[in-house]
Amino acid sequence: MGIDLDVPAVPRVNGVPIAEAGETPPQEELRQRACTELLRQAAQARGYLDRDDPPLVQGVPTEAASIAIERLLDDTLTVPEPSEEACRRYYEAHRAHFRQGERVHARHILYAVVPGVDVKALRLQAEQVLLDVRTDPTRFAEAAAAHSNCPSGAAGGDLGWLERGDCVPEFAQALFGQPEVGVLPRLVHSRFGLHVVEVLAREPGQTLPYEQVRAGVARALQQQSYATALRQYLSLLAAEAELEGVELAGATSPLVQ
Repeated sequence: MGIDLDVPAVPRVNGVPIAEAGETPPQEELRQRACTELLRQAAQARGYLDRDDPPLVQGVPTEAASIAIERLLDDTLTVPEPSEEACRRYYEAHRAHFRQGERVHARHILYAVVPGVDVKALRLQAEQVLLDVRTDPTRFAEAAAAHSNCPSGAAGGDLGWLERGDCVPEFAQALFGQPEVGVLPRLVHSRFGLHVVEVLAREPGQTLPYEQVRAGVARALQQQSYATALRQYLSLLAAEAELEGVELAGATSPLVQ
């Protein structure tokens, strides 16, 4: 009997599978599974987790493994308290993030990215519509009704007045703390897909004083330091591991589930 060379090998970390036979998770999900498995095995090596703890199931560790990984990271990662100077620098560089009462009246045309969609073709279509409505914004409502995958399309894409907390972070980043009014010059990428966005009006709100937001600034800097320390630790683990069917070099967000 011949061997079917078209069947891809099961991705593994130090010989432990991180996917089922025939399962083909996206590369980003595979990277997350590999990072989780690296940490699970490190927890076993440090004695935080029993050696008979089973491998991941669809990328999810056991409850015991999750607890052990948290303990491992608490004991291994060093996250310094940010200095007052660093906090003030961050505040000054991100003043727009500390506005209270900022509102944006916007409308959009959503091109939803769903499983099986041809993303390249979808992007080309979205970019063509973006060009059209930038040339003639009076056609925005008509384009939204014809193309948008959001229920707001029936209302010409109108989202009403939004505050930062009303939006997913990647959408909010494109809308808030910016001066533009009108059709934004580039597509906005979010977890839902590609957006053509027009800002109809802005209310800038007021920037909160540093003293009022200092604790939040410190938390943000600590989160950044933690993410950096985690990436470095995972890089060390990956350098010593045998990886099959997954590439961790250049991974930008080795998050753990």
